[in-house]
Amino acid sequence: MNAIYKKYRREWSVLIALFVTIIVFSILEHSYLSTTNIATIITQAVTYGLMGIGMTCVIITGGIDLSVGSVLALVACAGAQMAKAGVPIPLWIILCLGLGFLLGAINGVLVGVMKLQPFVATMGTMQVYRGIGYVVTGGFPVLNVPREYRNVFNFKITSVFTFSVVVFFVFAIIITFVLKKMKIGTYAYAVGGNEDAARLSGVRVERTKVLLYGIGMLGTTLAALVIIGRLGTGDPSTGQGYELDAIAAAAIGGTSMAGGRGNVFGTVIGAVLFSALKVGLVVLGVDTFYQFIVTGLVIIVAAYIEIVQGNMLMKQKK
Repeated sequence: MNAIYKKYRREWSVLIALFVTIIVFSILEHSYLSTTNIATIITQAVTYGLMGIGMTCVIITGGIDLSVGSVLALVACAGAQMAKAGVPIPLWIILCLGLGFLLGAINGVLVGVMKLQPFVATMGTMQVYRGIGYVVTGGFPVLNVPREYRNVFNFKITSVFTFSVVVFFVFAIIITFVLKKMKIGTYAYAVGGNEDAARLSGVRVERTKVLLYGIGMLGTTLAALVIIGRLGTGDPSTGQGYELDAIAAAAIGGTSMAGGRGNVFGTVIGAVLFSALKVGLVVLGVDTFYQFIVTGLVIIVAAYIEIVQGNMLMKQKK
């Protein structure tokens, strides 16, 4: 039991922080745990979590992806247009996932093959993908997505849970398997830990980055489909600032911003904690502008905690 605690020390800390957050907001505002607010926490956590898991894949390789919000909008618009055109639902899902993977892989090529800095490369594609979204829609939302497409990811299981929660956990399990049990996952950690050493060990660094950027963007694609289901629209302006939410979920969950460390379980808990915090601020009537400040502070604090814990581990090994 002690060994398990040490292995998942950061995740246990985040879980405790989640319970403390819920208790504090419940004391400050008794309606915090109403059915409506719980449903909102879960809904937002699914979006943050799907995108955060994808971001975790990228950060583990030592990268970052600032284009996820723009990809969310572009896939949502393309998906909404395909749905209105009557594309069969199975093909619709495959095409959306394929588009998301392609856009992520392009980022991977820029970073892994062309050797651009991840921050610069994905800042560029953030603008490109956002622009494409506006071009293909003429700058207007794609409205009135047919009900049968919306129900794929949004039909209600209970008053609180929709099918998107199932999609979230299935995706989390699949990515956990990819990172922990498949060679590409081992390579990802190796590249993020020490890229030069990984290359000398025979790891195809460029291929690994392209694949992980593509795989990571699948989470954002699923988040886009969930949003289509919830809102029934594809809006080219949606997803602005979501890259910070995805980074926050990953950072809170213990993913090292330096690369080489992180796991899906931590990101899942981090997404729920981040969602609970943001909903709590709304319930208390905190202005939206202050919520941006909180998001930034959360990322800074989470990154600092990761550095402190990393230094502690280094001392223990010595």
